[in-house]
Order: sequence, then C-alpha cells, then structure tokens
Amino acid sequence: MRPQFITFDIFGTVVDWRAGLELACKAADRPLVPGEFDRLVDAQGRLQKGEFLPYTEVTVRSLTEVLSVSVAVASRITESIGTWPFYSESANALAELIEIVPCAAMTNSDHVHGEQIQERLGFRLAEWLCAEETGVYKPDVRFFQAMAARRDTVLSKDWWHVSAYADYDLAQANHLGLSTVFVNRPHSRPGAATYRVEDLRELIRLVHNATRGAS
Repeated sequence: MRPQFITFDIFGTVVDWRAGLELACKAADRPLVPGEFDRLVDAQGRLQKGEFLPYTEVTVRSLTEVLSVSVAVASRITESIGTWPFYSESANALAELIEIVPCAAMTNSDHVHGEQIQERLGFRLAEWLCAEETGVYKPDVRFFQAMAARRDTVLSKDWWHVSAYADYDLAQANHLGLSTVFVNRPHSRPGAATYRVEDLRELIRLVHNATRGAS
C-alpha cells in the first residue's frame, strides 16, 4: 500500500531516548544501571494511564519513583529532553522522506520538546501533535483520532505509522487499520507490524518500493 501520510513516534524511534536519558542522568550524578531504563519506560506508561499530566511531570515522577532521586534532581534531568540525540540517520532520512510524502509526529511529549527538536532538525514536519495538545497519551484512540481530524483524513491502510514500540504504539495502530512500520532500535519492543525496518534509511527504500508498486 502506497503511503499518503506517515506519522512517527519520536522518542525511541527518531530520538535515541535511552542514550539521551543516560547522558542526562550521568550529568546529574545519578548514572543509570542496567534495567533501570526499561523500568522508567514502564513507570511512565503506567503514569500516562492515570489523570493527565504533562510529559515533563510524568518524567519527573518516574525518575523519583524508579531512581529514588529528589524532585530537584529529576527536574534537572528533564530539562534536557528536547536536546537528546537523534539516531545517526534520523535527521537526514526525515529530510528526504518529507520530499516524498507528508510526514508528521505523534509524540507522548510536551509542546516545547517539539519546538526544540524541529529547530535542531532544521525543518518542520507537516504536523507535530503531542500529548500536551491532545490531553491523552498514546495508545489512546483519541490521539489517533486527533491526528485524523487535524489532517482531515480517515484511519486507513494508506496512513503509515512508524514506531520502535510495537507493544502498545503499533498495536493500537494495527487495531485501527493503519499500515504499521516497526523500527528495530536497540531498546525497541517488537510485535506485530505490517513492515519491519532496521532504520529510517530502510524506510525510505520501503516507501520508494511501495510508490513504484502503486504506479
């Protein structure tokens, strides 16, 4: 199916979430030890299911809970979220992809992080939808409905959703009838997907192949 629109999870798929958090924790004199990153991811997922909190607050609470650090230390760590490193190919691949098909972000983060990341990319995506705007977190169906409304489109196979987290992000997209692309990042969580790629350069080739096949 040729994509008419592609949405991307950002943290963990485009931005190296684990490397960024490890750097921020190390700078705060509380380096992560093996297993703590996954515990933080799980803690954040649990917090996102409760009463809505901005992602910065979710991160602070997860850090105090899992790492037993003070709120002050956790807040210092979260200050760097929008500056965390991209995967090596992410920026260039996105720059090429937006010349082929409209690309957008669907991210469980705050508005400020989207502004910081797009400034670092050096270009803007067609849409940047974050949890702070929707008032819900993925995989809530309302997040996907909000993007559909913003783009004046419908949930269908020609909407591709790209993520390294198939356990919930792509699972919901599959359920809603989207085409899904699993990206095999170092800390990804595999699961069912329409396509599987190793990085965003491979996604470019996949999109070109789908475009040629549909012509």
